[in-house]
Amino acid sequence: MARLVAAFGSSHSIMLVSQREDWQHGFRVIDTKNAHYYDQHGEKTDYDTLLAQAPAGSEAMVTPEKMGERHDAAEAAMDQLGERIRAARLDVLLIVGDDQTELFRTSNNPAFAIFYGPTIRNTAREPAAASDSWVKSARMWRHEPETDREYPVKSDLAEWLIRQLCDRDFDITAMDGLERGQSEGHAFQFIHRRLLKELALPVIPVILNTFDPPNQPTPRRCVALGAALRELIAAWPQDLRVGVIASGGLSHFVVDEALDQKVLQAIREKDSATLAALDPKLLQAGSSEIRNWLVVGEMARELDLEWVEYVPGYRSPALTGTGLAFAAWKTLT
Repeated sequence: MARLVAAFGSSHSIMLVSQREDWQHGFRVIDTKNAHYYDQHGEKTDYDTLLAQAPAGSEAMVTPEKMGERHDAAEAAMDQLGERIRAARLDVLLIVGDDQTELFRTSNNPAFAIFYGPTIRNTAREPAAASDSWVKSARMWRHEPETDREYPVKSDLAEWLIRQLCDRDFDITAMDGLERGQSEGHAFQFIHRRLLKELALPVIPVILNTFDPPNQPTPRRCVALGAALRELIAAWPQDLRVGVIASGGLSHFVVDEALDQKVLQAIREKDSATLAALDPKLLQAGSSEIRNWLVVGEMARELDLEWVEYVPGYRSPALTGTGLAFAAWKTLT
């Protein structure tokens, strides 16, 4: 019988594919232009308002020295997480991530989708130009260095999960391939390129619409999906070591340490009720990716959260940035 033996979580912010000097100098400039700010009450706001409301001493939190320290801490955490994934000796890894108008558009945007083709493609980088910004270079890092690459998918299990979830009244969009020129989205590119690297581990992409209204799943529905996936994996007859990883989050583009710690503590305590009752108003813009952690937290409730590294990724005196989190549950032997 299949067993869910390991679970993980990782932010996938552009911060994590940027250079140290970009942390120290670049984000401070681009954050003034971000149009997707919500405050810690879930109300729309802007950079100038955030800056005016920032506490005294906020400038000292984003000095080049502090930013460099956070960059180094995040890099060390990602290295350790990659090692933990490899040590789990998995046969398949479910990746729970979001799509931000990459495979889907707002003209046709499902709440839940599962990819079940034999492989999923990551495309090669666009040729670099002298005029390219560091932001584009960071985004292009998620793509393959030279040529397209097809990553293996555990397609038989993925197809079966789709059917079984539909039988349980989940409306799942089924994907058996990509259109010409399409690439897996950033949430999945990051796991392949930064954490798995050359590990040829079959995956199952589970895609949530966390970001684009009006049909984001509620926290309650995300927890329900996690519970269903946990039960279904245990019912798969093939002997498999199954893992799952949440890709994305935590709070951004305004760092909300209180929200992030509330989510991590509820996951640690296996408090499904608190996770299901999170106010969707707090899960907007980048913070919407917390939904991916809700699915995985519920899937992994029979495991114990063993390791968490949290880096409050402040990157401007307005305290914009990302709550960077990396986590691993205790792996079963």
